[in-house]
Amino acid sequence: MQRALAEYTIGTAFTTDVESLIVIDCAAGQLFAPTGLLSEEALQDHVPGEILHAAAESGDLFAARLPDETPVGFALVSLRGGTLYLDQLSVHPDYGQRGIGAALLNHVVAEARRRKLRRVTLSTFRDLPWNGPFYAKHGFREIRRGDMTDWMLELEQIQAEDLDVSKRCFMVRKIGWL
Repeated sequence: MQRALAEYTIGTAFTTDVESLIVIDCAAGQLFAPTGLLSEEALQDHVPGEILHAAAESGDLFAARLPDETPVGFALVSLRGGTLYLDQLSVHPDYGQRGIGAALLNHVVAEARRRKLRRVTLSTFRDLPWNGPFYAKHGFREIRRGDMTDWMLELEQIQAEDLDVSKRCFMVRKIGWL
């Protein structure tokens, strides 16, 4: 039986959360092991601590917390091309399938609205259920290759160093009128 989302809160992450968030990112990354989409080296990779630390200081990092304040998931965002870009969304697998990822995603959309941005963008694996289909369920649509902007193409080149980008896509959710 799944627990209700009311048991979790979503808010700004703190620099003191960084070690816990790295553990969450590493654990969530293991979900990719059976897919064959990531190399063994990439499976051990995580968002660098200095990036998480800087994002916490700048307000670009959000955490999902248990009532005792223990982080169980996070969303890392950045401003790219006039959009709020979702760099990373990770939920510890022990807390998966409980609406935490959706709550973090909704928080990111609300943050884009707060910042008066009209789009949230991301890059993800197109077909994995907890990637492309998850985001599509939450209002994101795939961006056609011909509509990708320069920053997306540059990011894709960086991703191509470690990933099969033919299995990935960029997605956008329009926020609407502010």
